[in-house]
Amino acid sequence: MCGIDEAGRGCVAGSLFISGIVLESRFYKDFENLGVRDSKSLSEKRRNELEIDIQRFLKVHNGDFKTLSFSAKDIDSKGLSSCLREGLEEIYRFAKYMGADEIIFDGNTSFGISGIKTLIKGDSKNAIIAGASILAKCSKDREMLELHERFPQFDFKHNKGYLSKTHRDMIRKYGLCDVHRVSYDLGKYLEGGLWD
Repeated sequence: MCGIDEAGRGCVAGSLFISGIVLESRFYKDFENLGVRDSKSLSEKRRNELEIDIQRFLKVHNGDFKTLSFSAKDIDSKGLSSCLREGLEEIYRFAKYMGADEIIFDGNTSFGISGIKTLIKGDSKNAIIAGASILAKCSKDREMLELHERFPQFDFKHNKGYLSKTHRDMIRKYGLCDVHRVSYDLGKYLEGGLWD
């Protein structure tokens, strides 16, 4: 089985991350017993602990994972849907190479890729999808901590690239930086924009 999820789709800064986990179905219950749940329901500390546990589990049980990223520039030039499709295609090839006969993506669309099933709220219904959500979210959070060091004025450490009020105010004050997704019509948040 392969479970796939992404992190950073709704952000306006930083990359989109897509993770896929491949594991033999006979190990599903043991994997579930790690305490794997939807990444959004876990604290950052717990996600980081589970990321290590998941990677160890996969190594011991002949499973594997793949995480891909698409930068803000990729998203601006190709579009978010194209990046998602490209990521799903690559993880699909990885999953088939690993021998997966069932590949499930969290959500309601497979972006036209045959052979990938979808499951709405899959990260709360399927432990392998939940595991993928944790790996993707941990990668996204690490990136935003690194970007916080480069661009501390945007407080990426706390907003993780989402459009919080503080983030909007900082965009208005400082303008956009290299890692903002300019295709997301962020100009409206600049001086003279929506919050003036």
